[in-house]
Amino acid sequence: MICQECQERQATVHVTKIINNKKKEIYLCEKCAQEKGELNFGGESFSFNNLLSGLLNHDFSTKSAKSKIDLGYQGQSECASCDLSYSEFSKSGKLGCSDCYLNFEERTDKLLKRIHGSNRHTGKVPRRTGEVIRMKKEIQGLRDEMQEAVEKEEFEEAAKLRDKIKELEAEIE
Repeated sequence: MICQECQERQATVHVTKIINNKKKEIYLCEKCAQEKGELNFGGESFSFNNLLSGLLNHDFSTKSAKSKIDLGYQGQSECASCDLSYSEFSKSGKLGCSDCYLNFEERTDKLLKRIHGSNRHTGKVPRRTGEVIRMKKEIQGLRDEMQEAVEKEEFEEAAKLRDKIKELEAEIE
């Protein structure tokens, strides 16, 4: 395939961009790709700051961007434990300690949900203890269902759930 930019050399770079839900594909030779800035040899390494900038379509590194972030925020601007300021976090993309999550919660909550799909880390459970933990979670879910059944006065359903809970508790012991 021929380069779509210069129409002279063989295209060796395939660039796909999605802008406003519209996919645009360009085939370029290496020279044109470097000129257009599509190849980043020896450039700035990947950083959380760049990821945030891309996700939020916002430049976190400039002073004007920083002032836009800090405007309208009424919460704490520094972590009480490690003295990290929110502006330092927005530059580096790294929180200083576990308390930063609480101190900057209003700002980071939506951001974490957007990036990770959740703002709560659930982790993984080791296989050996995993079955017991899974059963305990199931028991808790059944207890919640049983409570709802009692509130709806569905006593037969509540009795079935109670029996199932007793079976699972016996398996654990």
